Amino acid sequence: MTTSTFQPTAPVGEIAASQPLATRVFARHDIDYCCSGGVPLADACAQRNLDVAAVLEEIRHEAESGTADPRKWRDAPLAEIIDHILEKYHAPLREELPRLDAMARKVLSVHGDKDPEMLQGLVDTFADLRAELESHMMKEEQILFPMIKAGHGAQALGPVKVMEAEHASAGTALARIRTLTNEYRVPDGACTTWTALWHGLAALAEALHQHIHLENYILFPRALKS
Repeated sequence: MTTSTFQPTAPVGEIAASQPLATRVFARHDIDYCCSGGVPLADACAQRNLDVAAVLEEIRHEAESGTADPRKWRDAPLAEIIDHILEKYHAPLREELPRLDAMARKVLSVHGDKDPEMLQGLVDTFADLRAELESHMMKEEQILFPMIKAGHGAQALGPVKVMEAEHASAGTALARIRTLTNEYRVPDGACTTWTALWHGLAALAEALHQHIHLENYILFPRALKS
């Protein structure tokens, strides 16, 4: 089912199952797609005084923004690349990291008896990743990116090396999460929240790989030569 075929009468649980990125929208508007997953989207929106057409448009936007960015950035101005990173990756991460963290803790709380070692390991690994990424983004936004925008990229070797080391650390955490989730394969009998968590982690990994590649292989080398 594509986002264009969703109807206001579709249950929110079915929408979440067929388009996991819709859970970002549901979380944003406090729409319960798990325990109340059988409620039609129109009814859920009416309960919260939301415009169902606007919510469907948000879902479409999230689905489209989750795809790979086809633009080539090798010749774009450095400031434009930075603005793109802030909008495309940093802003969504600030919403997605706490959302996935809360979902992981919820799954552990409700289903921890099914695989306690794996689920506790996932919560711990993701908590460390979240803390590192939030600190990482702050350092980029307050130190490195202003240096590059001010034309001092050639003097930023030290901060760049720190960011690259933190990228490598994030990659290690992502690999650990991929192993813990069995390549993001949803376990049999998993609830909607558990399913959405696995899909959300997979989408996060894809976005982070694009994000890190853009910085490590395009922005940073070009900035150091500027």
